[in-house]
Amino acid sequence: MIKKILTTFFIIFAIICIYSCGSKDGRHNKKKYVITIAGSTSVMPFVEKLAEYFMLQHPKFIIDVQGGGSTAGIQACINNTVHLGMSSRKLKEDERLNEIVICYDGISIVVHPSNPIDALSLEQVRAIFSGKIKNWKELGWIDRKIDAITREEGSGTRGSFEELVMKGEEIHDSIMVQDSNGSVKEIVATDPYAIGYISLGLVDKKVKALIIDGVAPTVSSIKTGAYKIMRPFLFLSNGEPDDHTREFIEFVLSKQGQDILRKEGLIGSYE
Repeated sequence: MIKKILTTFFIIFAIICIYSCGSKDGRHNKKKYVITIAGSTSVMPFVEKLAEYFMLQHPKFIIDVQGGGSTAGIQACINNTVHLGMSSRKLKEDERLNEIVICYDGISIVVHPSNPIDALSLEQVRAIFSGKIKNWKELGWIDRKIDAITREEGSGTRGSFEELVMKGEEIHDSIMVQDSNGSVKEIVATDPYAIGYISLGLVDKKVKALIIDGVAPTVSSIKTGAYKIMRPFLFLSNGEPDDHTREFIEFVLSKQGQDILRKEGLIGSYE
């Protein structure tokens, strides 16, 4: 009887030990390194994809990617509320942060696929968004109002568009405003009379990218500098990144990370 009790006791003790050790191991294995990233909605979908690949290879990491726009990302970085900011525009003089170019992107002027217009001049695009050209008839098509779409104030895409296309002219107040490249793309994809601008990496069969000043927006034309409407995609840090953040940055800049970005239609940072 005593032997049976002792045997039972040792079995229970062994189970408790195994469970206890397992729980400690489980707690250890559950330790995660969280990296917070916020900013440009142009950069965001590509960083999300990079983060997915990285987390599969590094299970102890959680990469939390949020939007908000380039200006919001820059401010969050300045305030040290994120590990990395994302920007699709160059920094201003008073925005003193470390810049890491992760790739380059073209800004494509897009219309609905049924629109017969294939090419415009930079001057015509500027006239559309400044409100000087309001009807497709003025561009040789149908007598119908142009439904132009721009990005919101603070957007890196808008900032680059203003710098590279508008060149000092104001975007007209009557132009429809959307808060992401994705929203602009979806409206253009469903409105035959719309025109907007989005990241080259987001162009697909849903929209048609226009030839501008005789040059189509392609990876090769951006590499050679023939297509002029292009900008860098940036990671930003306030001071030196910590070791865990640096590990993710190094992955993004590695051959694997750059290959992922190239497959998305972007231009590698070292090309």
